[in-house]
Parts: sequence; structure tokens; C-alpha cells
Amino acid sequence: MIYLDNAATTFPKPECVYVAMDKFLREKGANPGRAGHRMSVEAEQEIEKARITVAKFLGIKNPERMIFTFNATDALNMGIKGLLCEGDHVVTSKLEHNSVLRPLYSLENSGVITVTRVGNSDDGFISADDIKNAIRSNTKLIVCTHASNVLGTIQPISEIGEVARERDVIFMVDAAQTMGVSRINVEEYNIDMLAFTGHKGPFGSPGSGGLYVGERVELRAWREGGTGFGSESLSQPDTLPYKFESGTPNSVGIIGLKTGLEFCIKEGIDNIRRHERKLVLRLISALETDDRFEIYGDLVSGRAVGIVSINIEGIKPSEVGAILDNSFNVAVRAGMHCAPHIHRKIGTFPEGMVRISPGYFNTMEEIEETISGLKKIADSSS
Repeated sequence: MIYLDNAATTFPKPECVYVAMDKFLREKGANPGRAGHRMSVEAEQEIEKARITVAKFLGIKNPERMIFTFNATDALNMGIKGLLCEGDHVVTSKLEHNSVLRPLYSLENSGVITVTRVGNSDDGFISADDIKNAIRSNTKLIVCTHASNVLGTIQPISEIGEVARERDVIFMVDAAQTMGVSRINVEEYNIDMLAFTGHKGPFGSPGSGGLYVGERVELRAWREGGTGFGSESLSQPDTLPYKFESGTPNSVGIIGLKTGLEFCIKEGIDNIRRHERKLVLRLISALETDDRFEIYGDLVSGRAVGIVSINIEGIKPSEVGAILDNSFNVAVRAGMHCAPHIHRKIGTFPEGMVRISPGYFNTMEEIEETISGLKKIADSSS
């Protein structure tokens, strides 16, 4: 199969990830930090090595502020629901994934908070000035995506971070689409909370991710339970990272995340991004002059991750996706991609679009086969 759904999850993973996860589970698969025996201690040590690796990659000074979660959605809920209180105001954007939209809507609908959702340009970018103008006296949080999972457009989080710091507002970034493929430094960008998943850009396994919690942030524990120490107390510990890591962790997934991220570092995130961009540009160049195809988002500036979103005139995106799968052995994502506001903005609601997302292990030959398949589908509707 030609797998072009890497924005959903990267596939395949580097061989080193499979090997490391298998080795860990076979040799150190005890419950980490929950016992004094050697295997438990070694498992905990491996997790702490992973925490340091992720922290260093993101420019986090104190690794204890890097919390392991089960995915980006878990991290976003932990940050949003652990921070916000009754009467707070939030600024977000219409580019957001439902992992941001739904927690905010739930709190808003129950009357706890108010929310302002700023728009974006036609080619898919948020303006830091629009964010600034939406801030009120009771604004507690600015939360936005680093890159749209629909259009791939990379947002000016450094500029938004400056606005947040100037106005003393907590700034949270959803880095689900950029972790492992774009440079991120939480200190330089004035990021107070950053959520990411392990199964996309870092080449880790499903069920892994993380949340950075900066020093300006005080969060309530979203999940409470066993932490491996202080078992005599009925209260959740305040010590990081344990305050937010109750229960048995996905230790084998964390090892996969660490190993995948080390692969990214070794290969070079600029090289990974360059390769994906090359494949994206070939797709765009082959389709943009054909009036039967509509391509969405930014096509010229290069301020995007490896996503090309299209529609074919006269054919529903769900049909295009099914034909690519069944007739051409190409895997893509068709639909609304859990981001309804942006689809309303660009006129693709409710059918959505076809999202093609090449990855580091795709080849130019696979892209050429995909282009051929797309044009044959378009020919069939003419």
C-alpha cells in the first residue's frame, strides 16, 4: 500500500522503534517505580531517560515539567480543564481540532467560561494582532494549534507567545502536527503549556504523548490515583511530574516515543521537513493547473507541514478516498478531520476534503502513482 495518511499517524515506524519497544517489553516490562526490585527500577530509569530526551528537544529547562500523557487529546484536556475556572475567558481560533474545540465548548456550554474564536486568512493563517485584540481583562488562556491538521499551515506561535506574555495570559500550543518535524523551543516562544502526541512526527506508538507545564501555570490534577509513593496519603501529591501521571504508564509506548524522537534528531528535522515538502510540492505542481482539482491552504510560502488537501470537481471526497484505496492501493484521509470550523470557513462543510499527507518514508515514485490515480478518478467524472 502507498500510505499517505501520515498526518493521522506515521507509518511505517523506523526499525529502531520496533526493536526498542520489543526489547523493553521483553526485558524491562515491569510496572515502573511501583516496586523496589531491579526490573521495576530499571523501567523507571528508562522512562526518566525518555523524559530528559523530550525535554531537551523542546528546550524545557526542568524535565520534571514534561508530563507523559496518552496522546495530544489527553494532554489538551489535562491543561484546559486543569487550568480554567468559573468566569475565565479563553481566546482560540477557528482552525482548531476538536481536541481543543470540544473541551472548550463543554465548559462554555455549561456556563463556566466564555470563549472568543478568532478567524483566519483565506490561505489558513491566524493573525497575532487578532489574538491580541480579542484579549479581555478576564482572559486566562490563549490556546491554538501550531499547524492546522486540515491545511497544514504553520501558525506564528512565536508572535502569539509574545502577545500572551505581554498581557500576562497563559499560552497553550497544540503541537500534534509539528512535534518532530518543526523546531519548537518553549522558552524562546513563550509557551506555557505544550501538548503533543507521540504517534505522528516523533514516529512513536499510539497511546503516547506529553504535556509541558511551565512555571507560570498552576493546574489541578485531571486524573488522580496511584503514583508509586506516598500511598498512605488520600491526597494527590503536588510533586511534578507525579501529580499528573497517576496510574500505570504506557511505558513501552514512552520508550517508542523516545526512540522515534532520537531517530528524528539523528536524521535531522530539517531534512525530514525538506523531504516531505519536496513530495508536497510535486503534488501541488501536478494538480494546481488542472481546473478539476481544488487545492486548499497556502501553496507558495512554504509555511506548512506535509499536508495537501484537495477536492475533485463532481466527486465527493469520501468517494475519492474509497476509490484510491480500493482501485489504486493508496491510503489517504477523506472527510472533515475533526475540525468543523475551518471547513465552514473554506466552504467544504459538511463533506470535507481529501487530505494527502506524505511522510519521511514515502518516495517520489509513490507520489507519481498517486497523481496518476487522482487524474484517472477525475477523468472518470468528466
